[in-house]
Amino acid sequence: MLPTINTRVVLWAVLVMALLTNYLVWMQDYPPAAPPPPPPVASTAPGSATPGAAGQLGSAVPTVAVPAAATTAATAAPAAAPAAKSGAVVAPVANATALATDAPAPLVHVTSDVLDLAISLDGGELTRADLPAYPEVKGENKPVRLLNRDAAATLYVVQSGLAGSDAGASPTHLARFTSAAGLDFRLAEGSDELRVPLTWTNAQGLTVTKTYVIRRGSYAIGLEWQVQNAGSAAWAFAPYAQILRENTPIETSYFHPDTYDYKGPAYDDGKKYQKLKMDKEAPTLDAPVTGGWLAGLQHHFLAAVVPPADAPWRYQLQTQGHQFLFSATGPAQTVEPGASATVKEQLFVGPKLQSQLTATTPRLALATDYGRLSVLAQPLFWLLDKVDKLVGNWGWTIVITTLLLKLLFYPLSEASMRSMGRMKTLQPRIKALQEQYKDEREKLGKAMMELYQKEKVNPVAGCLPMLIQFPVFIAFYWVLLGSVEMRQAPFVGWIGDLSSRDPLFILPALMLGANIINYRLNPQVGDPMQQKMMMVMQIGMPVMFAFFPSGLVLYWVTNTALSILQQWNINRRLAAAAAARN
Repeated sequence: MLPTINTRVVLWAVLVMALLTNYLVWMQDYPPAAPPPPPPVASTAPGSATPGAAGQLGSAVPTVAVPAAATTAATAAPAAAPAAKSGAVVAPVANATALATDAPAPLVHVTSDVLDLAISLDGGELTRADLPAYPEVKGENKPVRLLNRDAAATLYVVQSGLAGSDAGASPTHLARFTSAAGLDFRLAEGSDELRVPLTWTNAQGLTVTKTYVIRRGSYAIGLEWQVQNAGSAAWAFAPYAQILRENTPIETSYFHPDTYDYKGPAYDDGKKYQKLKMDKEAPTLDAPVTGGWLAGLQHHFLAAVVPPADAPWRYQLQTQGHQFLFSATGPAQTVEPGASATVKEQLFVGPKLQSQLTATTPRLALATDYGRLSVLAQPLFWLLDKVDKLVGNWGWTIVITTLLLKLLFYPLSEASMRSMGRMKTLQPRIKALQEQYKDEREKLGKAMMELYQKEKVNPVAGCLPMLIQFPVFIAFYWVLLGSVEMRQAPFVGWIGDLSSRDPLFILPALMLGANIINYRLNPQVGDPMQQKMMMVMQIGMPVMFAFFPSGLVLYWVTNTALSILQQWNINRRLAAAAAARN
């Protein structure tokens, strides 16, 4: 015996699920007013800055715990500060005492097949990163500029250095480096690797070579430090790398779904991926992490620091207003006189290509954030990626993947549609009952339930495929929105970018037609008010999806078209079986 089911409750549940996306979008469009940023902190002295002061975050060197027995080879320099005591913590410094001049340092220009970089000789800072393969606007020549110092509002750089016990006399990101090989480096034809060495020295025999390693086709950048101590005293240091960014919030808009993608600092500690949102309150972080990464994220692109996985690095986040400084500092080590040391790190500056993120370090792929349905979205992207490698067009990939998903759920939808097909054959008897008990709703409900039980028909069976499809739909939404692989990917004709809305609204119109056909093909359950509510949903959903990524609408149209064919075939077979019995 079938259980008694309240059809009205089920229909309302379906409507609520359909409207949930609209509600979330509305809340993001009109969030509660955030508190104003704290006022700038005044400098303590001319030329110096308090760590965390507005506009001065990038002048701070991470704190370093110096090994107890270490002395500093640089302390004999006349301008150097007194050596730190054993086990002392080095305070952050504000300006570069090692700079030869206050004038801006020359820039080293580095180009590979996928990167166009500018590296400042002031600290070897990654000052600019252009991505030639990713135009800002499709059809135009201006590439996406990720890292830059073009303006205060767009500040975004990657800094790195070696912090010693006297930070002002160490090869930090505030020190002046030299480039003996010139100021222009290009990846040669037939070569897979380009090395860009920068050098820092002092009068006590300490030589530090900072080398960027650029590889063909890769957005991962190797960072190698070679320390040679030809002096008479040991030198203690700790490597660090940090991301400095003015993280001005993006105004979200229902008409631009990409504005809902997360922008800001994020990190992974090897066990959990976390976004440190700056929209409500200033987040802080100070924790040891082994085998993790930290990054500045935005829609489709990121800059990340990936320390070695074999030792704990301390992650620290400082914020001031909309600006953040996210740093990773390695364990302190000592280079004895006549000895050398090597430190290696990884950077990633570019698009969130999952294959390259995973190759850099497996959990870096989490930076492509698919929300809470990642458990569905990740395998869904894997399937899409495999199909695209065979097809070569993301639009047809979506169509084929939708077909594969339809085949996967075929047994479930077949049983559901058979039940709905049998419901359609009961429509004359249902209408007769409605006429008989039109003024007695309780008796009508009881009579209809007895009919359903007698004929072994579930009146809400048709809702089950929609309920199952909805999580897959949401996962599809995040895959299409968050996967840079589909950015500006064309389909056919007027669809030039599957990650943005249909410019002519043809797909939403096809979705409207497919929804109405599918609605008419299925039996109309419930009272007239419930039927009208379901009809409104068929019209409202295409209107709501009109500004969603066209790839998502393509998925829905394809899925609905396949459902129509399946339901038509089932209805035809049921009608033939009924005719044979008669």
